[in-house]
Amino acid sequence: MSKVGKQSVAESTGGGKGFLLGRYDHALDPKKRFTIPAGWRQILGDPQYVFVMPDNAKKCLNIIPQEEMEARLEKLREKALFDPRLSNALRIIGANSEQLALDVQGRIRISDKLLQFANLTTTVAMVGAVRKIELWRPEALPPEDKVDQTEFGEALMAAGF
Repeated sequence: MSKVGKQSVAESTGGGKGFLLGRYDHALDPKKRFTIPAGWRQILGDPQYVFVMPDNAKKCLNIIPQEEMEARLEKLREKALFDPRLSNALRIIGANSEQLALDVQGRIRISDKLLQFANLTTTVAMVGAVRKIELWRPEALPPEDKVDQTEFGEALMAAGF
């Protein structure tokens, strides 16, 4: 594993709560698996599984924590079971998403279909996006050794900081 960036305080202190911060680059192994970092697994509450789905606007994948996805699914249970528009939306989401178990080493194997969508062939850049993890082709991201203050300022404003 090649780690880029620094651990967050929440990540280094553990406790199952915190934010997903930082960046980790991992090579895909011969079986096309990669490891979710132990600190992030701890923040996620050492889940048995995670959800993976394509991003709706960018060529990356999202790892959605079990707790986050279950909260969203609970809200769906309040909706009509046979609503045609909702049924179609859920079918599309279901056909293009995965629920993946983590092995004892914290590895997951994403389907070739989703790896191809994000153009992930040899290395995966995992970026902590506070509540989820984004999976990118490393070359698609800006250089890691610089902070774009304008972009960061815009991000803070968009997030309401």
